[in-house]
Amino acid sequence: MVGRCGVFVYGSDPISQAGVASQLRGRPRISVVEERHIDDADVAVVVVDEIDESTVRTVRGIQRDHCPSIVLVATNVDDAALLQAVECGARAVLRRSEATPERLSKAVEYAERGDGEMAPDLLGKLLEQMSRLQRDVLAPRGLGPQGLSEREVEVLRHLSEGSDTAEIAEAMSYSERTIKNIIHEVTSRLQLRNRSHAVAYAMKAGII
Repeated sequence: MVGRCGVFVYGSDPISQAGVASQLRGRPRISVVEERHIDDADVAVVVVDEIDESTVRTVRGIQRDHCPSIVLVATNVDDAALLQAVECGARAVLRRSEATPERLSKAVEYAERGDGEMAPDLLGKLLEQMSRLQRDVLAPRGLGPQGLSEREVEVLRHLSEGSDTAEIAEAMSYSERTIKNIIHEVTSRLQLRNRSHAVAYAMKAGII
């Protein structure tokens, strides 16, 4: 028997929060949880007017409370909002006008599984934004879509295989200092804690 999905609803105003929570209550498999029980939530639905820096801070706060899967529902979704949604790791983005109970519960179930949900026109805009970012910002700096150069990816691949700094330096014909600098640059730029975190990030992102 398939278990129920715990959902925490956050609204930028009480009416929005109550309205979306009411839509989800009674839906098959969905159980709405209160903020004091956020640890029991599998997915958080965040309802806002705009996806901006304030929304990003709210989402990150919810993620710190052990609810990483986010569905964003916003009144206005423009190009900048899509990039903000990507930045905060949202699994699904819905316009408020399109967030019917059926569509919302479907987005929640997708987010619980680690999948995504987005209107086709929003997905097209997002892909265009990412293409422009790669062409105008990352490519001129020698970086790929994941923000890593080929040399950095190779270092991470060696680290994932258990090689130490000296072994990587020998394999890549660099000095140990250069390898240490590459690792430091990757962990600093991507805000990763250490080498193990960098390898885990690369594996999760499908880079190595």
